[in-house]
Amino acid sequence: MSADDPVVSMRDIDVHFQDDGGVNPFADPETVRAVDGVDLDIPENDVVAIVGESGSGKTTLGKAAVGLQQPTGGTVSFRGQDIWTAKKRFSNPSIPYSEIRRSLQIIHQDPGSSLNPHQTVEASLAAPLKKYESELGPEDREARILAMLERVGMTPPHDYAQRYPHQLSGGEKQRVALIRALLMNPDLILADEAVSALDVSLRVEVMDLMLDLQEQFDTSFLFISHDLSNARYLAEHADGRLGVMYLGELVELGDAEEVLRNPQHPYTKVLKWATPSLSPDEGAAEPPVREIDIPDPVDPPSGCRFHTRCPYATEHCKEATPEQHSIGAAAHQASCFRLDDGSDYWRSDPLEGASLDADER
Repeated sequence: MSADDPVVSMRDIDVHFQDDGGVNPFADPETVRAVDGVDLDIPENDVVAIVGESGSGKTTLGKAAVGLQQPTGGTVSFRGQDIWTAKKRFSNPSIPYSEIRRSLQIIHQDPGSSLNPHQTVEASLAAPLKKYESELGPEDREARILAMLERVGMTPPHDYAQRYPHQLSGGEKQRVALIRALLMNPDLILADEAVSALDVSLRVEVMDLMLDLQEQFDTSFLFISHDLSNARYLAEHADGRLGVMYLGELVELGDAEEVLRNPQHPYTKVLKWATPSLSPDEGAAEPPVREIDIPDPVDPPSGCRFHTRCPYATEHCKEATPEQHSIGAAAHQASCFRLDDGSDYWRSDPLEGASLDADER
């Protein structure tokens, strides 16, 4: 395998859930299209930040990337090996599933919930080492744990090693969760809203730590956030990529600075407008959307899923689904009919409240 091959490759990924009707046992089950037809490659030592509103499917996509959510369609491969084929009992994979599981780690939004309240920090960190590096003796395990605690600024390390989760602050719990993931020498870490529960003053500090350790350990990060400013900070400081999800679809992806300087999908412009710190001099008085409410993911709009809110939508947007188009360099892509000069979009009537020549806000 060449150095250019991705660590994780996702092709035409669907993740659909059945909604059983909740309190009504007689209701017909409905399908929630959490992720619909997403392609994404994550190379070595890469940082990809995925941003979107609640219900956009970003967390589900992240869990599919690290093998915690089986897709209902498409494939997820680790270094060329299909993850779910490797997990089958009678398969003969080129990469054992145990190695894949070790190589793909996750940091949760609430690290406290993933730490055993009855175990010390040292005991929690020793557990994965006992499982995946059983050749290490107690002294070697302790030495590695103490070194990692010191590396993330939890000093004196012997003191923190003997503390229980309730004796740690939110930022300290997040550091322990980060250590636990890195102790596996992973190829990819999913950081799912990993800083959203922290005080604003701690977020940059923890993100800087993540970036520092990401570089030291040569691992990749898939960072999930509903906050564009957090996603932007992490992706830009890592020279990484920024992806934008809307109702299960990855509608824009590219170099973080380029996506924010030159957003091509109308939804990306909405997110940028809603994050004033990103555009302090622009100050648009009105949001660049026709409707504020997000459609129901059980019954998403036909055609382009953003057409019900888009200020540029036409009748064509209701009928057809836009393809990915490259903007400048192939690394920047977006799904919008406005990127295709030959599209029937330009010969279609605008929807009520929309205009082909709507102001670029």
